[in-house]
Amino acid sequence: MPDLNILFITGDQWRHDALSALGHPVVETPNLDALAADGVLFKRHFTNASPCGPSRSSLHTGLYLMTHRSGRNGTPLDARFTNWAKELRKAGYDPGLVGYTDISPDPRAHVEGDPVLKSYEGVLPGLSPYHMMSSDRRTWLSHLRRKGYDVPAVAPEQLYTPQVHDPAMAETRGPTYPPGAFKADDSDTAFTTDAALDYIDERADRAWCLHLSHLRPHPPLVAPDPWHDLYKPERMPGSRRQASVVEEGRAHPWLAWHLGRKLGLGSMPEHHQAQAKATYFGLIAEMDHHLGRLVGYLKRIGQYDRTLIVFTADHGEMLGDHWFTGKDGFFDPAFRVPMIVKPPHKMMEGGGARGAVVDVFTEHVDVMPTLCDFVGLEVPDQADGISLRPFLEGKLPATWRRAAHFEYDFRDVVDGVPETTLGLRLDECCLAVWRGERFKYVHFAGLAPLLFDLQADPHELRNLAADPAYQGAMLEAVQGLLSHRLVHAERTLSAVQLTEDGPIRRRGR
Repeated sequence: MPDLNILFITGDQWRHDALSALGHPVVETPNLDALAADGVLFKRHFTNASPCGPSRSSLHTGLYLMTHRSGRNGTPLDARFTNWAKELRKAGYDPGLVGYTDISPDPRAHVEGDPVLKSYEGVLPGLSPYHMMSSDRRTWLSHLRRKGYDVPAVAPEQLYTPQVHDPAMAETRGPTYPPGAFKADDSDTAFTTDAALDYIDERADRAWCLHLSHLRPHPPLVAPDPWHDLYKPERMPGSRRQASVVEEGRAHPWLAWHLGRKLGLGSMPEHHQAQAKATYFGLIAEMDHHLGRLVGYLKRIGQYDRTLIVFTADHGEMLGDHWFTGKDGFFDPAFRVPMIVKPPHKMMEGGGARGAVVDVFTEHVDVMPTLCDFVGLEVPDQADGISLRPFLEGKLPATWRRAAHFEYDFRDVVDGVPETTLGLRLDECCLAVWRGERFKYVHFAGLAPLLFDLQADPHELRNLAADPAYQGAMLEAVQGLLSHRLVHAERTLSAVQLTEDGPIRRRGR
C-alpha cells in the first residue's frame, strides 16, 4: 500500500511572474512563497499547448500536442494514451478529483448520443470525481442556494454580476471593480478548497492522491470583498505592447486577424484596464490565501511532511500585453506558468534542494514522469517529458533541454473562420515554437515565421525573421525545432524489435 500523499494543484490562466517569490512588483503570495521555500521553484516552466483542454492533455499525459493532437477545447483525446492518474493506480492509489480537467472524451469509446459527448469538460480517465466544478458551477450554485443566496434559475452566471454600491467608484474604476454577489467565505475558490479539505479529512487513515483543479484567476474578473479592492489600479504594471492595435497587428497576419476579433483588455479605457489587472491579482491573492488554508490543515493533522505537493497552472494570461487578453497565440505570457514542487520531508532531511530556484527550461510534459518517479513506477514509453526528481535532490542532470517547446492550434472545425480569413487549409491552422535562451522561433504551417531576439527584445515586439543579419540564428532555431519533432515523434512501439527470441524492448531514455 502507498504511504506517500500526493496533492497536485492547478490554477487556471495564471501568469508565470505573478508570485512575490519572483519579485512581482504588486501581487503578494506568501503561502506559495512558503511552499517554494520548502521545496523547489521552477523559474522557467512552460505549458506545451493552449487553451485549457490542450494544455491539460499535455500536462496529464506527458505528451506534446503534436502527438496527442487534442488541439482545441472539444477535440477528443485519443483513449489509447495513458496518463498519470491511470499509472498511479498501478501503485495502489485511487486518484481523486476536486474541480475539473477539461479532457474531451474519445467518441469511439461511447455509444452514439451519449450526453458526455456534448461537452468538452470531460474527466481525465483514471480520476475518481469527488467534487466536480465544471463551467456551469452547478454544485457551487446549489450550495449557495442552500445558504440563502438568490441564485437565478435562468442564467445563474448573473451571480458574478458586480454589486455596485458606489456608482461613482464603479464608473471611475470600471466594471471589474465592484465585488460579486457572494461573500468571500462563499466564493467558488473557498468552496472548492472546502471540498478538498473534506476529501483529505475522509482519508485520514490512509495515503491519498488528489488533483485539485481551481478555476481562478480565470475570468470572470469578479472578486469578492475584500479581494476586489486589495490592489489599487495606480500600482499596476504597464502592458508590453506597440503604440496601437494597428501597429501591433503589422507584425504578422495571424496577429492582425486575432486582434481584429478579440481584444479583451485592449478595448477598455486605460484606467479600466488597470483595474482589471488589479482584480486579476486580487483573485490570485485569494487563491494564495486558500492554498494557505490547505497547507495549514495538512500541518495540523501531521500529513504535510509526507505529502508531495505540485503546484502549477494550465496556461498563462496575456493581461493586456500585445493588446489582448487570454492565452491564444505564441507570446511567452500565454505559455509560461508558475511551477512549485514540495517533496516529502524525508527527501529534504539531508538538505536536498530545499528553497532552490531552478532556472533551466522545464515543461508540463515533465509532470507526469515526475509523479510516476515518486511512487516508484516506470515512466511509460509514450512520455515526452523527463522526471524533475533530480532537481529536487539538488542534482543537475548531465543533459537537459536547451529550449522550451509549445504549440498552438487555431483551427475552427465548426465554422472554418481562420481558414477562410487567412487563406489556409484546416491542417495548416497551427504553429510550433522553439523558445531558446536568446532566440525564439515561431513556425506557422501556412504563414510566415517569426523570430525574436529575447536578449535585446524580451517582450517580443520586433520580428527579425526577414532580417539578413539573423538568418544564421533562425536556421539554428529551425534545426532545433525539426530535431525536437523528430526525436519526439510517436514511439510507443518504435523501441521494440521482434526477434526469434520474441520481442526485445529498449528504453530510449
